Amino acid sequence: MNEMMIGFILLCVLFALLASGFWVAFTLIAVSIAGMVLIGNDNFGLLFGTSTWASVSDWSLAALPLFIWMGEILFRSNLSKDLFKGLTPWLTGVPGKLLHVNILSCGIFAAVSGSSAATAATIGKMTLPELKRQGYDDKMAIATLAGSGTLGLLIPPSIILIVYGVAAEVSIGRLFMAGALPGIMLVILFMGYTAFWSYRNPDKSPQTERKYTWTEKFSSLLRLIPIGTLIFFIIGSIYAGLTTPTEAAAFGVVGSLILAATSLSLSMKTFIDSLMGAVKTSCMIIFILVGAAFLTMAMGFIGIPRMLAENIALLELSPYMLLFILTIMFIILGCFLDGISVVVLTTSIVLPMVLEAGIDPLWFGIYIVLVVEMSQITPPVGFNLFVIQSLTGRDILFVAKAALPFFFLLLSAVLIVTIFPQIVTWLPHTMSRG
Repeated sequence: MNEMMIGFILLCVLFALLASGFWVAFTLIAVSIAGMVLIGNDNFGLLFGTSTWASVSDWSLAALPLFIWMGEILFRSNLSKDLFKGLTPWLTGVPGKLLHVNILSCGIFAAVSGSSAATAATIGKMTLPELKRQGYDDKMAIATLAGSGTLGLLIPPSIILIVYGVAAEVSIGRLFMAGALPGIMLVILFMGYTAFWSYRNPDKSPQTERKYTWTEKFSSLLRLIPIGTLIFFIIGSIYAGLTTPTEAAAFGVVGSLILAATSLSLSMKTFIDSLMGAVKTSCMIIFILVGAAFLTMAMGFIGIPRMLAENIALLELSPYMLLFILTIMFIILGCFLDGISVVVLTTSIVLPMVLEAGIDPLWFGIYIVLVVEMSQITPPVGFNLFVIQSLTGRDILFVAKAALPFFFLLLSAVLIVTIFPQIVTWLPHTMSRG
């Protein structure tokens, strides 16, 4: 059989196993073994042992469980309450009022979490009941949370950027810096749309709000100082070259433990729960990386990446047309797989084509994350939709429909960074190499 036929068979096996509810990691390993058998190579056991170790022994991956643990600690702290009370006095005079608390709280929490689902769940538990109590439009409250929750994938320290950096052999520190400005741009887009919507729909926001004095406003900022200091240290130390991402993650864990302790939310139970949560999530991600590494090796033996690259080269696609096709592919995959699985499954196959087209792999990492963010709020497997459904009890299609405007805002962000790639590349190019 030629590479095309083998590739088609393996694609059918892949989707059949995923549709049956098979674990993603086991699916990747099974597809790899099937591919090796089809080409008559029965040494897949030895090859599995030798190929996967390198994929999980990279020192850069040490930052992964540390950042996950930091997010788990803060997830169980009083951080969401502090964010809500600290931001509320400053936003009551802005069109959209407390709807912006969803957006800014998600943006700030994303900078210490790295997880989209954790960001949406943590902020949503605090903001959604309060917004409903004050009479805000339920659909828009859900929409702002669904859209802004995706910021956990982009704003550093992003777990998915660590995974991409290891898979694509791109500096994780520079990827973190590359995600900073696009993350701020998304916050501005989300807040701008929310303000415009509120201006057009004044009847769907409460007309009476408590007026805050300037003394109360500045006093509320005291609640934001601890988390602001932690964010500034993590991102600033990486940017200045004072620490590696792994070292910054270790300091971040210590800082999050101190914040949790000073807010009286750190107990032996929360400590153990956060540790176990980090272990489970890290093991799941590492297991997927193992499966992806084995699949990459198997695809190399079969020759599928080379065949795809040659066929696409024959089409003589422009970089923009290639990105258009890849965007559609990533959105479709994201409807059935979580973001990390999409990245590890596709990076080894599409990256040679991307490099051949002259696209910067650093920029491409942020592009992938933006597209994966879109898939987080699209059914049937949009993780943020499930999180918000569990918080609200609403039908998942209602949540998806509410989040649709933010899907298009994310799509517009993809177009903006494609037209102006400097938004992604400027900050990494100015950071210290120390």
